Amino acid sequence: MNEDILEQNYRERLEERIIARIAEQNKIPLEKAMDVYYHSRLAEKIYQGINGIQYLDCKVLVDILHDTEPVLFESAESFA
Repeated sequence: MNEDILEQNYRERLEERIIARIAEQNKIPLEKAMDVYYHSRLAEKIYQGINGIQYLDCKVLVDILHDTEPVLFESAESFA
């Protein structure tokens, strides 16, 4: 397996953990958590690997998402 494939697999697993944590913390369906995550600037930063952000713990990344993009969670509250 080459390095690019390993990195892609790592990123996909990280995204799965982030989405699961968003759903759990906010008591929303996984589909809504996916919507929150994939509409975030954080998702793009992780995809691009900006500043190695993809290597932070998923719990830290979800906290960053809550702090930097709280508007994404406003519509999620209606699902709680």
